[in-house]
Amino acid sequence: MTNDTSFTFASMGDLHVKDGQPGSLREVFRQISKSAGALVLCGDLTDTGTPSQARVLAEDLRACTVPVIGVLGNHDYESGHVDEVKQILCDAGLRLLDGQATEVNGVAFVGVKGFAGGFGPRMLSSFGELAIKTFVAEAVNEAMRLENVMRTVNSQRAVVVLHYAPIVETVEGEPLEIYPFLGCSRLAETIDRFRVSAVVHGHAHRGKYEGRTPAGARVYNVAVHVQKPDHLPYALITV
Repeated sequence: MTNDTSFTFASMGDLHVKDGQPGSLREVFRQISKSAGALVLCGDLTDTGTPSQARVLAEDLRACTVPVIGVLGNHDYESGHVDEVKQILCDAGLRLLDGQATEVNGVAFVGVKGFAGGFGPRMLSSFGELAIKTFVAEAVNEAMRLENVMRTVNSQRAVVVLHYAPIVETVEGEPLEIYPFLGCSRLAETIDRFRVSAVVHGHAHRGKYEGRTPAGARVYNVAVHVQKPDHLPYALITV
């Protein structure tokens, strides 16, 4: 907290928790609990989406004494146990957002995973083979789900929580060939229809920390691998 009206939260993504790593994040979560009013996790919480990996993270999350909010990432779907992974993490206190919003201290946190598809005028379009149309439909659906929940938000401050990037600026540094798989401008188009205080995402491990949507909303790539201003594995963001 910096004054009576502002709110500081910590955010990090791409934890990629593996088996055999118990306790690896507990000290980080304890530090966050002393410096932030909430912890926001931006997907790829587990390495391959197994229940055992979720249990390792769940045990570490018990060290966090502030509200924990998050979305899943593509790695959390890998093993086909996503429902069990969700249940384990929710039982540990994670407020998992998948087209929902939750409020902490007057700030609405709105989350969807997002999807790929590319950026700007070179976004993949729904044309040609059924496989391409199905791929694009997933990106459109995630953007629509974000829009639907944003329409329910009454808070003066809203933070959008994603896994995939909504802008190209925060994936810069990644190989050009994989840009279309790191996010989609459809998410930014939705965000810019609303008043949004900040956007956090992960997924682009070699991307850039900060950028803005076309309408000026602040966007932060909080993957643990991305260098942040305080040289911590998490970002501290004030809204």
